[in-house]
Amino acid sequence: MIAQRVGTTALRRVAASPSNVFFTANLAKLGMTASSIQSTQTRLVATQKLTPTDAHDILAAQRLHRPVSPHLEIYDKQQTFFGGSIWQRITGSAFSGGLYVFGAAYLVAPLIGWHLESASLAAAFGGLPLAVKGGLKFLLAWPFTFHALNGVRHLTFDIGIGFKRKDIVKTGWYVWGASIVTGLYLAMFV
Repeated sequence: MIAQRVGTTALRRVAASPSNVFFTANLAKLGMTASSIQSTQTRLVATQKLTPTDAHDILAAQRLHRPVSPHLEIYDKQQTFFGGSIWQRITGSAFSGGLYVFGAAYLVAPLIGWHLESASLAAAFGGLPLAVKGGLKFLLAWPFTFHALNGVRHLTFDIGIGFKRKDIVKTGWYVWGASIVTGLYLAMFV
């Protein structure tokens, strides 16, 4: 069956571009040998017709032997809720979702009378009190630094470094501390 498909595909390609002298001269011979090949099928497994209820019963029996995914409550809270993996996903989703929301608002803004141009956003931000400016900058800077530092941590996991429980906890706290300090620095001094 596969040999027939390969032969047929080759014949079609040759017929579409008959630039090769060998294939054009022997086209009739190739066509004759491809049609004379007979394929034999041997059935290795016997099948039988099933009623829908029998098929459902077999499927239900198979489902009883499948592994069940555990609930998050069985895991250590430090690794699941305070660990880097969940917050990597949260910060990445927040940034991508925020980008989509701002992009849509920027497109719709002229139609509804909003001013989302850079100059008006900078003027509005400049009019805020200093503490509010610092807080807003930290709310943007911390997720960026956490996502970047924890991304490097996950890249080291990808190459097989740091999978001991002690290393996972230690690097997790390092990422949290470094991202908070870096976020505060960016919010206050940049």
